[in-house]
Amino acid sequence: MSITVLLADDEPVIRDCLRVILEDQPGIRVVAEAGDGAEAVALARRLRPDVCLVDVQMPGLDGIQVTAALAGPDVRAPLRVVVVTTFDLDAYVYGALRGGAVGFVLKDAGPDLLVEAVRAAHAGDALISPQVTLRLLRQLTAEAKPKSRVPARPLSERETEVVRAVAKGRTNREIGTELGISLSTVKGHVAAVQAKLGVRNRVEITAWAWEHRLVST
Repeated sequence: MSITVLLADDEPVIRDCLRVILEDQPGIRVVAEAGDGAEAVALARRLRPDVCLVDVQMPGLDGIQVTAALAGPDVRAPLRVVVVTTFDLDAYVYGALRGGAVGFVLKDAGPDLLVEAVRAAHAGDALISPQVTLRLLRQLTAEAKPKSRVPARPLSERETEVVRAVAKGRTNREIGTELGISLSTVKGHVAAVQAKLGVRNRVEITAWAWEHRLVST
């Protein structure tokens, strides 16, 4: 089965480039394109693609608003949104991730990272361009309250190991290899961690790990 992707960017040339990059990869198929935010939301809700690749700056609804509409905390059946932008600005990064995005990629990061972000989103992972990851997590740590998000139930030793691996950017498959457990077991641990912490995705798990000093630079 192909990973279906919706592209949202107000520049036709950029959409063409993104389409060529993605469809050159096995198992990825672009099913729709949108030139503005409102069109992106309408198409995504109708077609429900596996991944929505959304530019930050678009007329009408911008990429942050599109992300919130498709993946925000009040969305009953959220879609997986990866935000793509030319601009490495904190406001964009925070807005996208707080709106429910599972990825944030700079356009100049290269085609390999773009493809990896789409595959990661489809697999339930999250990917942020390396250029912004460290700064983002430092900022989240600095802003964190001393006792934020205390788990309703304590994490097990294995769940803590999984949290550390997620915070280091490991994929589920890499975590399984590293810890000597199956892929389905890793997914089960990640789901259990999300439930205990009350978070929605791996980005929020990572933020929690940094807030509670489970990982460091």
